[in-house]
Amino acid sequence: MIHYTCDMCGKPLHPDEDIRYVVKIEVYAACESEEEVEEGFEDSVEELTDCNSSEEEEEEEVEEDMEYKTLRFDLCSKCHKMYIQDPLFLKGHRSRFFNN
Repeated sequence: MIHYTCDMCGKPLHPDEDIRYVVKIEVYAACESEEEVEEGFEDSVEELTDCNSSEEEEEEEVEEDMEYKTLRFDLCSKCHKMYIQDPLFLKGHRSRFFNN
């Protein structure tokens, strides 16, 4: 049996008792066409090669920046409601960081 927990608060989610919400996020570089992705990648590699670091490290850094990633989170009802109201957590975290 698969056990789920809320990825925000850690509450165990029981299939018979709780509603489980799934949040999927896709992260990728915004480009107009595949040619631009390839050209941008080649240009970035050339620019990095001019620096004083090794070529292997440079190519890895560029590949990481251009990488497509998907993220998946399980949320309980309470955390789902908070997430929908402020998906980037701008309201909740902004005041904490700017009150220095």
